[in-house]
Amino acid sequence: MLLTAPLAHGPACDTPVVGIGWRHPHYAELLHTRPALGFIEVHSENFFAPGGAALAVLRQGREHYPVSLHGVGLSLGSALGVDEQHLSQLARLVQEIEPVHVSDHASFARAPLPGHAQPIHAADLLPVACTHEALTVMCANVQRVQERLQRPIAVENLSAYLEWAHADLPEAEFLAALAQRTGCQLLVDVNNLYVNAQNTRLRSGPSGDADADRAAALAQCRAWINTLPAASVAELHLAGHAHLGNIVIDDHGSRVCPEVWTLYQHAISRWGAVPTLIEWDTDVPPLSVLLDEAAQARHWMMQCSRATLGAAS
Repeated sequence: MLLTAPLAHGPACDTPVVGIGWRHPHYAELLHTRPALGFIEVHSENFFAPGGAALAVLRQGREHYPVSLHGVGLSLGSALGVDEQHLSQLARLVQEIEPVHVSDHASFARAPLPGHAQPIHAADLLPVACTHEALTVMCANVQRVQERLQRPIAVENLSAYLEWAHADLPEAEFLAALAQRTGCQLLVDVNNLYVNAQNTRLRSGPSGDADADRAAALAQCRAWINTLPAASVAELHLAGHAHLGNIVIDDHGSRVCPEVWTLYQHAISRWGAVPTLIEWDTDVPPLSVLLDEAAQARHWMMQCSRATLGAAS
């Protein structure tokens, strides 16, 4: 099987690689207008069925753009291991599409149900406890997937709405160790970092000083970013989120907020011009809005590259 070369990136990347999540409302328009994009990303599970209209559309998209396959169902953190049927369907799709990236989340969804022969599936991305034991489980699952696909995968940090009391590793160290032990790559969702930092502040009780809380959340995210080595980061995600009283939800339903753009600039200053995706999954706007967000990411990538080249000269 001939695999498509990974998307190039680095501190001095001449052509910033920015893509968008390709969702159903934009299938026809994107194929008709073919805007200048570095890649498109789709949810793997939506194309598992052999044949049919969905896969036919994806094949058409693949004729014009590199495709990244982003999954939500591998349950890489499950102590039950990877579901073989799911992995077989993913392997078939990878062989068909030859994507530039294959990714999923540092989460679990499958667990045993007492009294039942079959495990229960939560149909959600549930956070794993960042412990050495959980790391061993996830390493085994990631290696199983990579052996089957014959390629590295990228693992994404999660937006989590709870914290495990018995965690004994910071999340960034957990993911760095995962990449080091398995050879996998990391997909860093910058919006998820900021969502988690805000929810941490809300759980501990806001200070009453909104500017101070914002600064503390940004500092927490920068420290997270500073932990990861550049070589392990293969892709970045940017999205919007929603404030719902005492919780912030990663709903992918709005433009990227100024704070996440600030963190994005910090990330690419540390890691270089990493291929970047604009995600938008709820209240999907006209395609032009996603392309505008992509142009903003491209702008900051170019600024980063110029600054890096200027410092080196």
